[in-house]
Amino acid sequence: MHRELITFEVSGQIFALDIMAIREIRAWTPVTPMPRVPHYVAGVVNLRGTVLPVIDLAARLGWGATEATPRHAIIVCQIDGQAHGLIVDSVSDIVTMPHDAMQAPPTAGQNEVVPFLEGLAAIEDQMVMILDLPALGSSGERSMAA
Repeated sequence: MHRELITFEVSGQIFALDIMAIREIRAWTPVTPMPRVPHYVAGVVNLRGTVLPVIDLAARLGWGATEATPRHAIIVCQIDGQAHGLIVDSVSDIVTMPHDAMQAPPTAGQNEVVPFLEGLAAIEDQMVMILDLPALGSSGERSMAA
């Protein structure tokens, strides 16, 4: 059995999402910032009359905010039953991967699994991180030491 994934780049790293979770891929549209939202929520855009929250994926992953340009893209997907946009640097390809090719994410010390990853896979000689969409949408943030 195989799985189809869309690969894309964020902060120089290759990620993937199951193709069935993606509703569309949009060209960059400037977002409208919103007050008092988590640091990784870039704002909202109008998606054919619907307000679409947009997550800065680099910021959500802990890599700092994206300085978006017209070369960026927004991947529209379902997270916890609601449409969200994910800001990515670029969308790469559709790949087919055998289900058994995915490995569990590594531990990040003290037996904690790396957050937001469903798993890892070697695809075309590159390590691809497969994102866990429900984990990305959860609001439970770990406290970080300053």
